[in-house]
Amino acid sequence: MAAYPYKILFIRHGETDHNAEGRLQGQRDVPLNPRGREQASAVGRSLLRLRPVEIGRLDAAGAFVASPLMRARNTMERARVAMEMKPDQFRLDARLKEIGFGEWEGLTWPEVRARDPERLKARFADKWNFAPPGGESYAMLAARLRDWLDEQTSDMFIAAHGGIARALAVLIAGADPQKAVDIDIWQGRAIAFEDGAYKWVG
Repeated sequence: MAAYPYKILFIRHGETDHNAEGRLQGQRDVPLNPRGREQASAVGRSLLRLRPVEIGRLDAAGAFVASPLMRARNTMERARVAMEMKPDQFRLDARLKEIGFGEWEGLTWPEVRARDPERLKARFADKWNFAPPGGESYAMLAARLRDWLDEQTSDMFIAAHGGIARALAVLIAGADPQKAVDIDIWQGRAIAFEDGAYKWVG
């Protein structure tokens, strides 16, 4: 793993109805629900209180980027409003999309277990390298994210997905891949990836 010299402030999108129902979203374009909209605003208010100079510097540098999926875009917009910034001044990058769950998207884990028990068993045996039918493995996700990461030249502010945060924990913080896939990535809080580590903010 090459050392990454820049800091990333990361926020996961707020809650959606799929999250609330325990459904695999993957790359489905699911909107925020009311709780998710408030979580997005809350993380913005928290960052404005805790790190006003840093977020101001990132905004001046045009260093805000989001996944193009609606739940991440809307989270970024709401967070920026809460940080007293114009909502639409950020870039999109498709490489920040969530991990693809292929044919499993829209299902709950009990439904996956009922329909595809052998593949689910294979996933539990090697979560980092397993790809659902028509989907991606975490290793594949990390490869596309590494391409994006290698292009960056300064500190960034990202709104994206739980899978992206887990891959960043491996790529930047050196987390064990098989353990990183089970890291809880909370909504309504931020993570700072820096100095070969990561920590929760607020």
